[in-house]
Amino acid sequence: MSLEGRPARIGRVERATKETSVLVEVNLDGTGTVDVATGVGFYDHMLNQLGKHGLFDLTVKTEGDLHIDSHHTIEDTALALGAAFREALGDKSGIRRFGSASCPLDESLAQVTVDLSGRPYLVHSEPENMAPMIGPDYDTTLTRHILESFVAQAAICLHVHVPYGRNAHHIVEAQFKALARALREASEPDPRASGVPSTKGVL
Repeated sequence: MSLEGRPARIGRVERATKETSVLVEVNLDGTGTVDVATGVGFYDHMLNQLGKHGLFDLTVKTEGDLHIDSHHTIEDTALALGAAFREALGDKSGIRRFGSASCPLDESLAQVTVDLSGRPYLVHSEPENMAPMIGPDYDTTLTRHILESFVAQAAICLHVHVPYGRNAHHIVEAQFKALARALREASEPDPRASGVPSTKGVL
């Protein structure tokens, strides 16, 4: 059981293609216990931020065609993560639905707002002329693609804005920390609410 005696909100997704094999499990009512291994060091670091700051228990095991590059591994993991998150949310009864967070990391600032709307939409902006790579295998242009993939499968509306920053590591990490905090707020039970938080009756 999870918070307030509710059934635990857990999503588990396995995704296998000719390029990757992915297992993702997420517990929205966890304590931030994370066990992540994708073979891409910086991506593992970011997924750890997502679990720790969202207080999600998160397991990610990915084997991909890293001998080509990290693109398929990163993309397919994000797709599976979004699908697991959507499964864990269930019918979204009694949640806050909306969440927002601003997280600084030294000279960088990330601002994230999320609506667990059931409709995928992404708005994303970050400073131009970022360093092209972080470490040996993380292409910084993939951050937007990670968010696109996650949003598509989670069926959420997500706005991410980094108005300033210099260091690419800081710029990306601030986004994951703010995303975690916003998702945590949006998915939390609202003690004053009952039913699905939508005039439509469904999200």
